[in-house]
Amino acid sequence: MDPSSSPSSLQRLSSAGLRQWRRTRGQLGLREREPRPHFLGVGTQKGGTTTLYQLLKSHPEIYLPENKEIHYFTKFYDRGEAWYRQQFANAPAGLLRGEITPYYLFHEAVPSRIHALRPDMKIIALLRHPVERTLSQYFHSCRWNLETLPLEDALAAEPERLQGALEVIRQPGGTHLSYQEHSYLARSRYEQQLTRYFRLFGEQRVLVLRSDDLFAGDRATLDRLSAFLNIDSFAASTPVPKANSGEGEAKQVPAEVKRRLEAELAPTFDWLDRVLGISW
Repeated sequence: MDPSSSPSSLQRLSSAGLRQWRRTRGQLGLREREPRPHFLGVGTQKGGTTTLYQLLKSHPEIYLPENKEIHYFTKFYDRGEAWYRQQFANAPAGLLRGEITPYYLFHEAVPSRIHALRPDMKIIALLRHPVERTLSQYFHSCRWNLETLPLEDALAAEPERLQGALEVIRQPGGTHLSYQEHSYLARSRYEQQLTRYFRLFGEQRVLVLRSDDLFAGDRATLDRLSAFLNIDSFAASTPVPKANSGEGEAKQVPAEVKRRLEAELAPTFDWLDRVLGISW
């Protein structure tokens, strides 16, 4: 039996005791026969998940698959649970297993799918400044030839492009190009996305961090991350790479466009400040 599958047992152990239990199980070669992850990095897209992946992969108590984005709960849910568990078949006993797919935060069907696999899953969400994230996704889509419209036209076209998307993506294996690639403002409405996770997992099992703090190697942020996962603290010398950071195209966006985006995302800024104490 995996220790994380027994919440009552976990509640009776201290953090240090649980870490020792994990190490003992590792020494004995004990783990789930068909392992599941203990934690997921769910997003946000263009918010530092590659940096998070590289940071966690360097930690000796953590196992992450070589493929950063598994996309099981989004694009490949129809492949079934056995396929997903196989992604962790090489995980050594005694290590925390996780995976990071930034589409998980936005995809409306994902929280309930995760909960069905593991109600005690730990969730990590990195949040970038909503306007910066919106612009970064737009230019990312342009670089990958997924977007041909000018910025303001693309933003205006978003509601029409997303019409009917939910009916498609709620089906196992259902994919919708615009829902994934043209959801510039929708993906930045963090309050809608995080509320779905809080409702199912409770706020205590969802760690929300600012991308800026992770990029800066902020000690308090690294300590919150290690405490949340109940792993040894990251060494002071641990490098925090700023990976996949784009090419700085957003600097050329007129200030007036950015102000309009801030006004449109005002409910998101207000909710983050009021509920989570997060601001920029």
